[in-house]
Amino acid sequence: MRLPWWGYVLLFVLVDVLGIAMLQWGVALSSSRASLSSPLIGFWGFVEQMWTLGRFVFVLNLLILGLIYAFVLLATNRFWLSSGTVLVVCTVIGVVERFKVMARYEAILPSDVRLAGSNAGELTTFLPNGSQWLICGAVVVAVVIIALCALASHFDATGGRVIRGNMNIGKVAGRLGGCLVSMALVVAFSVSVGTVDTWANTVAHTMGDMPSMWDSVYDSQRNGALLAFARQLDPRVMTEPQGYSEAGMDALVKRYQSEAKTINAKRDARLTDSSVIFVLSESFSDPTRVPGVKLNHDPMPKIRAVKESTTSGLMLSSGYGGGTANLEYQALTGLSMANFDPSLTSPYQQLVPGLTWAPTVNQSWDGGERSVAFHPYQSSMYSRAADYKKFGFPHFYTLNEPDVISPQVKKDNSPYIDDESAYTSVLDWMKRHKDSRFVQLATMQNHMPYHNWYADNAFSATAAPGAERLGDDETVSINTYSKGVNITDEATATFLEKLDKLDRPVTVVWYGDHLPGIYSTAGSDSANSLALHESDYFIWSNKRAASHGTKLSNATYTSPNFFMAQAAEHMDAKVSPYLAFLTLLHERIAAIEPPVVNKIQGWNRIPEGQPIYLNAKGEPMSADDFDAKTKELMHDYRLIQYDITAGRHYLENTGFMTVPGGSPINLDISRKSPTSATGSAVSMARSVVVGRTRGCAPAGLHVDVATR
Repeated sequence: MRLPWWGYVLLFVLVDVLGIAMLQWGVALSSSRASLSSPLIGFWGFVEQMWTLGRFVFVLNLLILGLIYAFVLLATNRFWLSSGTVLVVCTVIGVVERFKVMARYEAILPSDVRLAGSNAGELTTFLPNGSQWLICGAVVVAVVIIALCALASHFDATGGRVIRGNMNIGKVAGRLGGCLVSMALVVAFSVSVGTVDTWANTVAHTMGDMPSMWDSVYDSQRNGALLAFARQLDPRVMTEPQGYSEAGMDALVKRYQSEAKTINAKRDARLTDSSVIFVLSESFSDPTRVPGVKLNHDPMPKIRAVKESTTSGLMLSSGYGGGTANLEYQALTGLSMANFDPSLTSPYQQLVPGLTWAPTVNQSWDGGERSVAFHPYQSSMYSRAADYKKFGFPHFYTLNEPDVISPQVKKDNSPYIDDESAYTSVLDWMKRHKDSRFVQLATMQNHMPYHNWYADNAFSATAAPGAERLGDDETVSINTYSKGVNITDEATATFLEKLDKLDRPVTVVWYGDHLPGIYSTAGSDSANSLALHESDYFIWSNKRAASHGTKLSNATYTSPNFFMAQAAEHMDAKVSPYLAFLTLLHERIAAIEPPVVNKIQGWNRIPEGQPIYLNAKGEPMSADDFDAKTKELMHDYRLIQYDITAGRHYLENTGFMTVPGGSPINLDISRKSPTSATGSAVSMARSVVVGRTRGCAPAGLHVDVATR
């Protein structure tokens, strides 16, 4: 047989569609452990978005795979060989993708490709029970594809040659040119689609791309597995700040070492003398503070009372209805999303997996060895499982093995584990570990959606006098959410009471990450933008802590990047040069976040404009009006953040991130002591010194080894 040219074109399109279908099949799964707010989108749902929503990301994925297919076709000049290769590769990728989604509820990420290159054995961790049947099925499908393509090639009079006849210089040049053009387009698109305002990003946005990077599986379902993967290949992190050099960073280190010395002369405690607990309370905020909303009862009287008695205020959030991990990232690192390029929308997924140095606050506790993390949900959400390992957390308790969180109680019909269970898991762990520790807890109870989960809900929301009437669905959501806030209020008060009974000092940094995306009436008015990005926070110490009852006067407004510096001030604890810098910056700028919007952030495009800066009164500030010292601090902030995330890590071995130690340990070893003892002491001294030079090393011990 001899097919006409248009027959090959039709078959090319069919293979292209089948390849995309196989890739989408790989991600067409929902979570098996908890109800997700993201709906399951299968292959047909992915396709029908073209006429139901006017989104043509299906076509965009076809074009990407089509260019790869064209490269293989021109390189081999064999239609059936190329078609079989593309289909078999898509089948393998689809199966591997499905295994990973089944096991971890996470799509394949660029970091997985790097992992496979360095440790292919790790891929076996993706294999769930019963995977052998899926593997057998994939093998059968691959064999059938290969057999059909071989038969088609056998009966094709041309053997499937695209370019026929003798290969002259013109034909070779044409094939080579086609290969180069097709692959160049794929590479150019992939490395720029994740960067805002590039040609590729504009094309994707025009065709309906709506990045949903909080959930890699939903992102792949919604926008296509190929596009979602490409978006994370090469995001722009930061533009190199002016004056970035080794000499410049050395000068910066010395400047803030001097500032730290000045601050520490007035402080007596050490951070690591106490346990510190960071609590990210999912979507927590005061609903009575939302413009135009009135509630019949106060949903948070106990937390309100705590805020009155300790360091507390409002936190400026970069998110509304989403973006939890970005607030968490800023709290743990002290870095600000405002300094990143707008293309970097999710550091947990786009940045952290590729970092070789990732200093975080928990590393002050023995480099992270005395730290732990809890999240009563999927460990893969926002790629936390992999990122927390990089941050130095030895254990991360979630719904997934090996560290499974317990208990797992849910209130009434809520699909999420309640805050009481999350707090109990932390308390039980602390009772088993008597020394000072760092604990990171991200709760899940008040996560969207809010579908009238709770029985006997007495909360009722109405429009405030003179305000626009609330919608019916909006009212149900606010009522449900308010009840959840009230449950959190009770559980948090009980949690603090139990911490008060512990026989060691504990300080809690507690904050709501963002407001829930349910206030459609208030959100329709751009004048409410700032109010919809202010959540509640407090810093509290138990009775055994010297800082019990402390209430700082400069804490009315903040942002999460300042939390550790504030906690050190609250605890009267000595600071590292880095925390000294953040302390000085917070004195001049109370809160800082990237530009925010007054509606639910679709993670599509961060709006243009300067970051949001607030002064101590919560009033917006203009960067143009900063005095010289504030401008210098902001420039230093960019230098520091660039060095850590995108630069050459000049700060890594300088002690810049290290909090100074307290009382020295004097090891007086006389010459009469055994030689082995002297060697052990010197070895101990050396290990402490080395430990203090590695990023956020533990609060260093001053070891004085005397041999006389």
